[in-house]
Amino acid sequence: MRLPGAAPDQPTQCSAKGCRRDASYALVWRNPKIHDEDRRKTWLACDEHRTTLSEFLSFRGFPLQVKPIDELSPND
Repeated sequence: MRLPGAAPDQPTQCSAKGCRRDASYALVWRNPKIHDEDRRKTWLACDEHRTTLSEFLSFRGFPLQVKPIDELSPND
């Protein structure tokens, strides 16, 4: 699968350390202490790591949106 607006060779593997599985979800987040309201970062997650990556970001109080990777838009 290719992300919207991504280069054809851009990987869509999970962002969890050491994981090489294909991602199914996009975790769109920002650190409000250093990012403006309109700046977002995106991590990709496989089914197995969706919860742990989400909890990592939520624990830090980062605004987070989780969506299926096929619903990711170029603006995310």
